[in-house]
Amino acid sequence: MVGKPADVVVALDDDALAADAGFHHVGVDGALREKIDAADRTTQALVVCPTRELAAQSAEAFVNFSKYTPLETLLVQGGTSMDKQIRALRSGVDAVVATPGRLLDHIRQRNLTLKNVQWLILDEVDRMFDMGFIEDVSNIIRYCPKQRQTLFFSATMPDAVLRLSKWALKDPESVGVGIVHSPADTVEHFIYPVDGIQKYDMLVEILKGLDDVKSLIVFTRTRMDADRIGEWLEAHSYSVSTLHSDRSQRERDKALSDFKEGKTHILVATDIASRGLDISNVGYVINFNVPEHSEDYVHRIGRTGRANKEGKAITLYSSDETEFLKRIEAFIGGHIERRKLEGFAYRTEPRLEESVAKKRRRNR
Repeated sequence: MVGKPADVVVALDDDALAADAGFHHVGVDGALREKIDAADRTTQALVVCPTRELAAQSAEAFVNFSKYTPLETLLVQGGTSMDKQIRALRSGVDAVVATPGRLLDHIRQRNLTLKNVQWLILDEVDRMFDMGFIEDVSNIIRYCPKQRQTLFFSATMPDAVLRLSKWALKDPESVGVGIVHSPADTVEHFIYPVDGIQKYDMLVEILKGLDDVKSLIVFTRTRMDADRIGEWLEAHSYSVSTLHSDRSQRERDKALSDFKEGKTHILVATDIASRGLDISNVGYVINFNVPEHSEDYVHRIGRTGRANKEGKAITLYSSDETEFLKRIEAFIGGHIERRKLEGFAYRTEPRLEESVAKKRRRNR
């Protein structure tokens, strides 16, 4: 490809932009329409995303940007009809937005070739590492031609991601956009220490104390917890959607759309919803568990307090999560305030002592 544009590594912390940024860089809203040969009807642009929800959102953005062009875009993901995707691929598509597993299924069954890909976009690369997709992503890259432009988006740049970028990209340009390791100023965030066995009761008590629950996300560590919390809240007459990877694609789509449209007011989700997804006007975030990964704390509570609006994020913390909390405070470089929920019947009085990290700094 003569005059191939430079490869790009983008460290992108603003999740609301993540779904669209790659498309702007390759010029979907202008230059890409002119560069892709729609008459060719072979796949020339490929976007790889870690989750079905992010892939669907990205495909929608791609379709919107190319609305008044003859370009054809196909969403390739698991949980949906393989036959329908095969028929579309055989008819010819210009751009494919895909999750790694289903994309490799089509490649290995020879339903799709990547030999004509000129633009490869890898979105949320650090998340693909966390989800165990790195081998799949590496194989996908190998199926693409060496002469291409690659755009590499990642909210964090750990050593493993940097090594992949050095292997997959050639002399890349590096761009940092809004990289921060701390919550936004618009988010009030604090912790309620509580015995683990009382978290379910405390969650309901917190909800009772909120003025108006129109849009609230409860994050939990496991899929089993998500189901249990959803059932618990429904038993207390709250309108709830539940989102995690064990749900069927139809259930996942409905959960997300119902929450976005206000048909349900609470979304209970694993970290599948913590990054990348464009969910606006979330007033509250509640961490049912302290996140294991420090970055996830910032991403989770970053679902609220967006677009200069104020938000509130509450984390339920039990003593067995102390190490996770220490790492989060070290990561954000500050102490997270502990509070007592007034009126709640604690089994044991909560300890509101300052973080170990803060005490150590004071004693130096």
